[in-house]
Parts: sequence; C-alpha cells; structure tokens
Amino acid sequence: MTIRYRFENSLYENVGDKGLKYDDILSYAKENLERHHKDLLEKRKNKTLGFFDLPYDKELVNKINELKKKYINIKNVVVIGIGGSSLGNITLNDAINGVYHNDRDTGLPKIYFADNVDPEKMAHLLEILDPKETVFNVITKSGSTAETMTNFMVLYDFLQENAPEKIKENLIITTDKENGNLVKIAAKLGLDTFVVPYNVGGRFSVLSSVGLVPAALTGVDIEKLLQGAADMDKICSVCDIEKNPAYMAALIHYLLYRDKDVNINVLMPYADNLASLSDWFRQLWAESLGKIDNKGKNVGITPAKSVGAIDQHSQVQLYIEGPFDKLITFIEVEKFRNTVKIPEVFTEIKGLNYLCGQTLDTLINNEKKATEIALTSANRPNTSIILPVIDEYHVGQLFYMLEVMTAFAGELFNIDAFDQPGVEAGKVATYALMGREGYESKRKEIEKELKNKKQREM
Repeated sequence: MTIRYRFENSLYENVGDKGLKYDDILSYAKENLERHHKDLLEKRKNKTLGFFDLPYDKELVNKINELKKKYINIKNVVVIGIGGSSLGNITLNDAINGVYHNDRDTGLPKIYFADNVDPEKMAHLLEILDPKETVFNVITKSGSTAETMTNFMVLYDFLQENAPEKIKENLIITTDKENGNLVKIAAKLGLDTFVVPYNVGGRFSVLSSVGLVPAALTGVDIEKLLQGAADMDKICSVCDIEKNPAYMAALIHYLLYRDKDVNINVLMPYADNLASLSDWFRQLWAESLGKIDNKGKNVGITPAKSVGAIDQHSQVQLYIEGPFDKLITFIEVEKFRNTVKIPEVFTEIKGLNYLCGQTLDTLINNEKKATEIALTSANRPNTSIILPVIDEYHVGQLFYMLEVMTAFAGELFNIDAFDQPGVEAGKVATYALMGREGYESKRKEIEKELKNKKQREM
C-alpha cells in the first residue's frame, strides 16, 4: 500500500472563491509541467541533486549493517548535529520507535540529540551518560558548523576524561569526503567515518548516512525505509499532474500563494509520533523556498507546525476565523500499530457514556475528520496526506514525497531551492563574534554597527 494525497478541499467546488478551480490547475500544468519536470530530470542526471538517488545506495546499507555488529551491546547513541543533521534523525526515532522510546524497555539503545548549544541541556546530558556505553555520532558536512563542533568538543573532552580507551571505538564521524576539520580529526584518531554526499544538502539528507546510521543503531529497518522511498520515486517521476502527488501538492501550494495570497503552510499530523516530522518539514520548506527569485522578488511560503488533536484547542480557532492566508495539510494514519479501548466507566453520565467502548484511534481520526469538516465549511483550503500505517516503508515514502514536492515548488517559484545564502550570512556573523581567525574585518564591521545603533531597552 502507498500513501495517498487528497486535495478536493483545496478546490473551488468545496471552499468557494478561496480555493482553486481544477481546470486552472490542469491548464497551468499543461503549459508548464513538462518544462519544470525536464529541469529536475536534468539536475538529477548531471548529479546536481543527489537526494533523488539516495534510496538506491546498497553499498552504504551494507556498510551500516557491518557497523551495527560492532555496537550490538551499546546502551546509548548521541547524535551531535543541528538542523538537517538532527531533525530527520529525531523524526525517524519518534515515528518508528515512539516518542517514549528512551523510557521503554525495548532492548534497543536510547538516543539523545546534542543539537543546540544550550548549556543547561548539555550539562544534563553529561549527567546521565555513561561514556563507556555510549556511541557519539558527529554529523556536519562542512566540519565547521559552530554549534556542532562546540558540542563535539565538549563531548570529546567528556569521553577523554572518563573513558579515554573508548575514543576510537565510541566515536563515529559523518562529514564531507575530503574537506573540513572532521576529516582531519577522523584520520588522526582512526575513527569510523561515513560520507555526506557532496550533492546532498543537509535538509535533504535524512535518507543518506546522516539519518541512516543513527536509525540503524536504534533498531530502525533502513532497508524498508529506503524501499519505501524508492517506490515513491517511481510515482514521483511521472510527468502527469494527476498521477504525481508531489507535483500536485507543490502546484496547489504555488497557485494558492500566487492567486489567493495563501502564504502559510500548516502541516498538522494527527499522530504524536509524527509531530517532529513538522519540525523537519519546516526546515526543508523554509530554507528551500524562502528566497529571492530570478526577477529580484522576495518569495516564500511560511511553514507552521500544528499537531492534532492538541492544537484544535490552541490554533484551529485562528485557522477557521483568522486571515485567509493558510493552507492546512493534515496527516492521517489509517491504522495505528496499537489500539487503546476506552473503558466502560462513568456510564451513568450522559456527557461521557457515548465514549465508552470505543477506541483512542477511532477518536483521533474522527477528530481529524471533524476539523477537516469545520475548515471546509468555513471555506478554508485544506488537504490530507494519508498513511496506511506508521512504519519504515511508509515513512520512507513520506520523506521522499515531501522532498520532491519541495524541489518541484522551487521550480515553480523560479528559485534555487538548494542553496541557503541567508543561513550562511548568520554563520559568518557568528564566526566573527566568536573571534574565528580570518573574520576580523567582519567583527570590526559588526562592532561598528552596534556602536552606532541607538539602543532602546525597557
């Protein structure tokens, strides 16, 4: 079974003037689809966009399976990375192992994420780790990301002080093949090393060694994950707007933005184990599409996170009666892996007895349907991605579909969805402020600006 994309509630026939006419979607596709499709195919063919081919790296899978044998008795895995080097890993763990994975006795290693330079979080992590029973996976393509390298330095010192004999055994490096600080460190210490493909950006890297190594160490079936992505690749390689869900989703977002001023993209999973998917998707969408187009215009659709049914009680009021600037995309799970029956208690109370004997999975899916009905009745465009079940195969499909959707949206917006000049500007400023060699002039420039700026503080 494959995931499905439902979009009838984004159309004029169901939400009136706030929606799109289906004939207009088909008309745009008829005039432009083949051109954009060919552009993506060319970038794939010339290896500009490596994420397309990640599902087929059998050599990497074999290498990771060998690595697993080495760490069969490990108790903890710590992922040291930020942004694309951590968000996909968090999503994979939550989706497959569950949000309470570290608190359950599954026999699998616990997993922690050193993804920010918050001193409180790091101090607490150091308190709970036994370095002799912990694998540290450092992930940064450049080897120069300040946050990642700082956390690595702290944890390396922790390992050196408490278990120096385990440094070579308990460190895994994931970085560029040839360049950067981590390449030198890995070679010096003789560490296990995995490569981040040169043509795969961080936010598109979850199906590479970046996501697969930690996932495999914590019990995720990476072969099923990649098979799901490969099967979705076949679907998303079709140049037919009515058969390609990634293209259809991208085009609906683009036309609602262009014609209806819909500039907020809300992703709302109705499953707690998929809540972190919204965090991963926010980076994928925002960093890819918030750009200056080829005509010098600032473009982009702002991604927003929402979780059902929780945010029915916090955000849906805004979605229904606030500005007409949002497209809500639900994620619905048809069959949950577990079911919990609502017990036959308080049967004498009329306001509660209707729940007795039903199940939580029935309730959460009806909550989704109810929100969908309410939004549609208020003429608010909404779509749904439907997963048959949350497992490796369908999560692999979901990752791949959302990545292709983002890549195709970049073509529609006439931008480069794969660079990140705004992020790089922030990195340069951080290097300057922290006194990195080679950034002295930038530091002076910043200090001058701060000195001349009139501060207002209360």
